[in-house]
Amino acid sequence: MATLAPPQGSVYSGTKAAVVAITRSLAQELGHRKIRVNSINPGMVETEGTHSAGITESEMRKQVESQTPLGRIGQPKDIAPAAVFLASDDSSWITGETLYISGGLR
Repeated sequence: MATLAPPQGSVYSGTKAAVVAITRSLAQELGHRKIRVNSINPGMVETEGTHSAGITESEMRKQVESQTPLGRIGQPKDIAPAAVFLASDDSSWITGETLYISGGLR
């Protein structure tokens, strides 16, 4: 995550921070065209990728869950409604924002 900077995570954290900066910059550049730019910064989410990488049943997952205020990793159903909201007219006054969906781990 952009705000969580663990040891040996400088490149990963840097790329996440870059997404936040690009989101804000593009919102400024494209707002006059009525184009909104927002991003979602999820915490660890259980996906096919985490399963195939062996993360789902790993010590890393246990460590993340122990540090997450809600005590679990995310599920796709935790992220999808926010993505739909940001793509809808219901969020027409939101641009340049990054939504952290991470169970409180920041």
